[in-house]
Amino acid sequence: MVTNFNYHSVLRMMGVLFLVLGMAFIPTIAVALIYREYFEASCFAATMVPCFIVGFVLMRIYSPSGLRTKQRDVYLIVSLCWIVSSIVGSIPLVLTGALPNPIDAFFEICSGFSTTGATVLNDIEAQARSVLFWRSFTHWLGGMGIIVFAAALLPSMGIGGQLVASAEAPGPTLSKTKAKFSDTAKDLYKLYLIFTAIEIILLMFGGMTLYDAAIHTFGTVGTGGFSNYSASIGHFQSPYIEWVIIVFMVLCGINFNLYFLLPKKRIKEFFFDEELRVYLGLIFVITALSSAMLFAKGFFANIGDTIRTVAFHVVSVITTTGYVTADYDLWPTFCKLAIMIVMITGACQSSTGGGVKIIRVLTTAKFVKRGFFLKLHPNRVSNLAINKRKVEQNIVTDIVYFVFLYVATLFVGAILISFDGKDMVTNFSAAMTCLSNVGPGFAEVGPTFNFSGYSNFSTFILSILMIAGRLELFTFVMLFSPHFWNSDRA
Repeated sequence: MVTNFNYHSVLRMMGVLFLVLGMAFIPTIAVALIYREYFEASCFAATMVPCFIVGFVLMRIYSPSGLRTKQRDVYLIVSLCWIVSSIVGSIPLVLTGALPNPIDAFFEICSGFSTTGATVLNDIEAQARSVLFWRSFTHWLGGMGIIVFAAALLPSMGIGGQLVASAEAPGPTLSKTKAKFSDTAKDLYKLYLIFTAIEIILLMFGGMTLYDAAIHTFGTVGTGGFSNYSASIGHFQSPYIEWVIIVFMVLCGINFNLYFLLPKKRIKEFFFDEELRVYLGLIFVITALSSAMLFAKGFFANIGDTIRTVAFHVVSVITTTGYVTADYDLWPTFCKLAIMIVMITGACQSSTGGGVKIIRVLTTAKFVKRGFFLKLHPNRVSNLAINKRKVEQNIVTDIVYFVFLYVATLFVGAILISFDGKDMVTNFSAAMTCLSNVGPGFAEVGPTFNFSGYSNFSTFILSILMIAGRLELFTFVMLFSPHFWNSDRA
């Protein structure tokens, strides 16, 4: 019998979650009423009301506990929050008939909350505006983190917000900008809201309606990639809109904690951050090399269009946003391999992007370099440092574990979905793009296709990969360990 969990804290957090989900449905219901989609509004309301009831009941029964929230509780709380959110969020899609298959609906909302942007919808323009708004709004909620959002709205969770949010945050660490984590969460969301507001305004200057601007801003700042058009950003045929989205994808792929250095006039520290320099360097080098190759081979009429199109897709993939304006699957092998590399690396830690994260790639590279150095000079002391600060051995070990776990999970996922009989490139890229929370992959899941061709079994596996990738693997995979459920076996 499992007795090593603080179920009081777990159930209280579920109460918080249901209240947050209830509030999250309100903007979507407003959109449905504005566009006179009364049936859809009733479906969202039918999901919202039980959320509020369950949330209030759980919060009232399970008041803040005096028991200490342990690491085991944290892993369970965070994983349950994301699974429950995806299940609850998918209910309106089933009720409205947008995706009557519950597995497909679960996949779509997993893709939304995890900011993946992979879809099984074939005729996107035919869907109700409120349905498309909801799936994009899940990007915005999931980008910064559901629990961080909860902490910003409900600071008195009473369950150790910093510890819980750290298990949800993308990257090895989650820094605090204020003494209280709820204040840190508010700071993060103030910045998030500023980016959101500015991009909406700029996109409207480019000719988008408020509705279109909001949807594509949610996908950009959350680095998600859902669009209300089958052609994604390519629908607008606007260089201005593409450059605005490029800029905000880059900004939201940067470690958000770095932005808090700027008001303190620590500009040099901001720009000399090693992870930031590698991130920007990768974007520049891959864009330059791929643009030169594509222009030389005559893929585009002029160098300006070439640079813009390549930069858009390189930034879209490295930030794991997944917006497209062209079919990069038709590009030369070098360009596709470069895109695959940044699909794995992902963006910076503590950003809204997915992937392995630049900081882990950088640390692993330095770890390997130090290994070669010690082979030549075995008696010399050589510390591994990032930004001139020593990286503790336990952090290096965790990063190496993560890289191996990522590779193992990728291959297991690709093998499991291979039973559908699709080719190796399709299966491997599907598993990779879901695990890295990118969206489009290659071949049958490339930029001009979607994931509707997979069976229910494969769709469910890919949904699990999306959640596991968004929760940085350890938090979610831990649930499958017998030692996690029985402390006596640890």
